Amino acid sequence: MYENTMLDNVFRFLGAVGALNWGLVGLARFNLVRALFGENTFLTRVIYGLVGLAGAWAAYQLFTRVTRPTFEEMVQRRMSEVR
Repeated sequence: MYENTMLDNVFRFLGAVGALNWGLVGLARFNLVRALFGENTFLTRVIYGLVGLAGAWAAYQLFTRVTRPTFEEMVQRRMSEVR
């Protein structure tokens, strides 16, 4: 199995923010990010960029998640090599 890192958790949170924002845009025509940080401000563009990076990270993990061992699996593998 795969252990989450802090980076995984940050990108998962940003992905959730992006999904909720798009849900609000689609259902209520309300853009939460623009409402909180202003329209076309630097901070708004940074948040959109980070949400985009979170999506790219999620796509990357889709294809690599199964092959990445946990710390315990790596330790067990190394210990079996030593014996």
